[in-house]
Amino acid sequence: MLVIGVAGTELTSQERDWLQHDCVGGVILFKRNFASRQQVAELSAAIRAAARLPQLVCVDQEGGRVQRFREGYAALPPLQGFGELYARDPDAALELAREHAWLMASEVRASGVDLSFAPVVDLARGNRAIGDRAFSDDPQVVAAFTRAYVEAMHAAGMAATLKHFPGHGTVLEDTHVDDASDPRPLQTLQREDLLPFAAGIDAGADAVMMAHVRYPAVAPEPAGYSPRWIQQILRGQMGFRGVVFSDDIGMAASFAAGGVKARVDAHLDAGCDVVLVCHPELVEESLQAVAARPLNTAALIGLIGRGALGWDGLLADGRHAATQSRLQQQLGRTA
Repeated sequence: MLVIGVAGTELTSQERDWLQHDCVGGVILFKRNFASRQQVAELSAAIRAAARLPQLVCVDQEGGRVQRFREGYAALPPLQGFGELYARDPDAALELAREHAWLMASEVRASGVDLSFAPVVDLARGNRAIGDRAFSDDPQVVAAFTRAYVEAMHAAGMAATLKHFPGHGTVLEDTHVDDASDPRPLQTLQREDLLPFAAGIDAGADAVMMAHVRYPAVAPEPAGYSPRWIQQILRGQMGFRGVVFSDDIGMAASFAAGGVKARVDAHLDAGCDVVLVCHPELVEESLQAVAARPLNTAALIGLIGRGALGWDGLLADGRHAATQSRLQQQLGRTA
């Protein structure tokens, strides 16, 4: 099962052909796919119309620097500000995080998009790619925010995705461009990085996105295609029963598995339900890689929304403007 990227703000004929494949279960949108609220809704509808099977349309709309839809949308503050507020007023911080989750999820749903890959539950311990995307460096604090955020996303009608399992925050390297290795033993990871994931699973999180980080004291390969991490620890020991996504196989840290086919095979064989192919230039080869595989075409059905909320209804809801105002007043920073 693949979730693929497309090139622009409208589908090309080739992309419409891709969506006819039984192995394509969704499309992930980026800044390159955004021009306006109306255009995103039209693109989402076009994706569904072109496909043979139901499609999960998704995006990374975390807030701060990782917010793909901007003009016409709330300027969502990065998660780091919630951790700073928590040090002064824990209850207020958790309530404000719930409002952030509701606002983010409601605007994405109003656009005809099913899912934002959120929340980030990595620890804020210096990783170049994570930075202010994380709530805190304290596992217990991040666990508390994880529960609150998952519950609020569910209240807004959106599934929640915990990322990046088993924890990307402590290594320095950005796996978009570098390999990353975390030497800590499993016992340390269980006391620290895994705590927020356990909290999110307990709160009913629907999906987990894997990290391309290697943890050599636990398994030889990166977590994203590690049977030990996915099957034994995440599913076996932690009892997770939801959807497991790979991170993007176009990231540099995934190249250790080999070429595109080897990367796709490694992730699916290890236990990922869905492989993210965010770069359109990798889609053709990825489709060839899965052509002969038996695929679980139902894996993503539970994550697909029940229809767009619609912008008219959202803007008429007094919570929309009030929540934006509270977030701005309390946190200020928006990028």
